[in-house]
Amino acid sequence: MGALTVTNYRPKYVSFDCYGTLINYEIDSATRKVVRGQISDEDWPAFRNSFSKYRYDQVMGDYYPYRQVLQDAYDRVCRAWQIESDPTAGEQFGEAVLSWGPHVDVPAPLAKMAERYQLVIISNADTAFLDVSVPRLGAPFHAVYTAEQAGFYKPRYQAFEYMVEQLNASPDDFLHVSSHTRYDLMPAHDLGFRNLVMLNRNYDPPAHSYGYVDVASLDELNQMLGID
Repeated sequence: MGALTVTNYRPKYVSFDCYGTLINYEIDSATRKVVRGQISDEDWPAFRNSFSKYRYDQVMGDYYPYRQVLQDAYDRVCRAWQIESDPTAGEQFGEAVLSWGPHVDVPAPLAKMAERYQLVIISNADTAFLDVSVPRLGAPFHAVYTAEQAGFYKPRYQAFEYMVEQLNASPDDFLHVSSHTRYDLMPAHDLGFRNLVMLNRNYDPPAHSYGYVDVASLDELNQMLGID
């Protein structure tokens, strides 16, 4: 399935989503603190899922600051669930994001990958968040692009187009890696990216008609790219 089954495939760039894929997106624990016990343990999975969908819907327009995106999405899910929203939720979520580090399985294989390939990030966050998070990944990046720079959040096509234009590249130059189907793999496929990898962290249901390859770890991806 996909170009990665061809053993001699070597991309010019390996591009990544950041939060969730490389940085551990610990939104569940952060949300529990903001909710302050208003949702029962029984209802929590449904509430968490609903909040994730409002966050997705909230980024469908033009860019505006990420903390406010989180505040607006949280306000909406609270209205839907008829609970009290916290007017400082966006600030609390933003501070939480700044505190998160990489998944434990990321730094070592990512550093090894960077010895052979030019690494790029395209992230759904403000530049100030990436300025804090990227150094924690422990690998050099050729370029880091943000929603703030692009003027659009993923899954808007313009976010990916911005990355391609900034690098004077084409979709064929990339292997794009994400743990998110709806934010990354679906729109990237629509735009002609044919070398797509799902780093499976169990965020989204499968959508294999979009032609991506599943990997369980960056070590597995390194093996596919011929990195020992």
